[in-house]
Amino acid sequence: MTKDLIRTEPEEGVLSVAMNRPDKKNALNMAMYGALESALTLADSDDRVRVLLLSGSGGTFTSGNDLADFLDSSFIVRDSPVVRFMNALFQARKPIVAAVEGMAIGVGVTMLLHCDLVYAGEGALFQTPFVNLGLCPEAGSTLLMPRMMGHQRAAELLLLGEPFPASRAREVGIVNELFPDGSVLESARVKARQLAAQPAAAVRMTKALLKRESGAALLETARHEIDCFTERLQSPEALEAFQAFMQHRKPDFSRFS
Repeated sequence: MTKDLIRTEPEEGVLSVAMNRPDKKNALNMAMYGALESALTLADSDDRVRVLLLSGSGGTFTSGNDLADFLDSSFIVRDSPVVRFMNALFQARKPIVAAVEGMAIGVGVTMLLHCDLVYAGEGALFQTPFVNLGLCPEAGSTLLMPRMMGHQRAAELLLLGEPFPASRAREVGIVNELFPDGSVLESARVKARQLAAQPAAAVRMTKALLKRESGAALLETARHEIDCFTERLQSPEALEAFQAFMQHRKPDFSRFS
């Protein structure tokens, strides 16, 4: 079952990893997080793999976390599959290329901050709706996004939680390049193969040097975000947001201070 949720395919030094739950718009549950963490760990330890290519099936990258798992308070404790996946992503030695089609919501955006090359379809839609759900951002995004795009732009995306188009994602630095919808995966695969043809040790060292300055601060920030996120999951605001979502209504936060 887990293997069905994540599809992997090795080719020419590139390990393609596709989130494969198209009926749920690739919403991530515990099993998927565990499978993604295993794929990242395998890629890092296998000398035949030089580059990892991350994508989603069915024309969607990921719609974020699965709500059924999300409502479980054990979803994001420090030793959960979620956190193990994040740590594997933070510490990956080999380059990660992402191909984004359709939606990239929540963790679908924050995981891109840890990829080395990100390509998206012109019609792709991004959103970081953590505050909208009474929660806080995760995956080190409160450190990386202000560094990437400046405080005001990061605050706009994280505090308002509004959807933004692929053109904005490229403008603020989340995405490297846009391609016509439907051609993103193959275009990203070409870039991944190009990267796989580079001297592997030099590529790994360059990636390590690029991430050296933020390494310790990233881990500390991500750990603190996890603690805050877990606390927020128990909050009245989050409960109201989840109930409103399930009842197909607009949440009312006016009675909370």
